[in-house]
Amino acid sequence: MSEQATPAAPIEPWLREILRCPACRSELRDDTGPTGDPELVCTSSECGLAYRIDEGVPVLLIDEARRPA
Repeated sequence: MSEQATPAAPIEPWLREILRCPACRSELRDDTGPTGDPELVCTSSECGLAYRIDEGVPVLLIDEARRPA
């Protein structure tokens, strides 16, 4: 059985490797949002959208992504 997700590892590594930004298809990197919650951030300098992670599940909806500052 798989371990529970933790803030340090919010999603399984094998899943993390295949996820891509839905807006531009670039890779995503793990980061921490302004409120301290884990999120996935697009590595493209032109896009840079940040997607929240709810209870270990990435919310990859462009309309709900946080825009870069």
